[in-house]
Amino acid sequence: MNWKVIKTEAEHKIAVKRAMEIFHAEPDTPEDDELGVLLILIKDFEDKNYPMPELDALEVIKIKMEEMGIKNKDLEPIIGSKGHVSAILSGKREITLKMAQKLKNFFGIPAEVFLHSA
Repeated sequence: MNWKVIKTEAEHKIAVKRAMEIFHAEPDTPEDDELGVLLILIKDFEDKNYPMPELDALEVIKIKMEEMGIKNKDLEPIIGSKGHVSAILSGKREITLKMAQKLKNFFGIPAEVFLHSA
């Protein structure tokens, strides 16, 4: 089938169905090439029609802290003094690049999450 830019929900549904059918295509086959094209077209349609919500860096930090069972004081080696941690978590100070890198390593989350709201 000759694929073109996906413009409707119906076309999207057909493309996703076909992609699932050929998902395990052997490398360097016509189906593998078709799958590559389909994935690009599907992603393009979804990016335009289903935008991802923006993450709030402070909410991400608070959720990860709760998940990990850690307190504000546990972030002091990463962010700085007790006052620094408090100011960051209350939104009074912005997360610096250095803090974002340390938070990325600590929480295992891309640094961009922490810099997006800065």
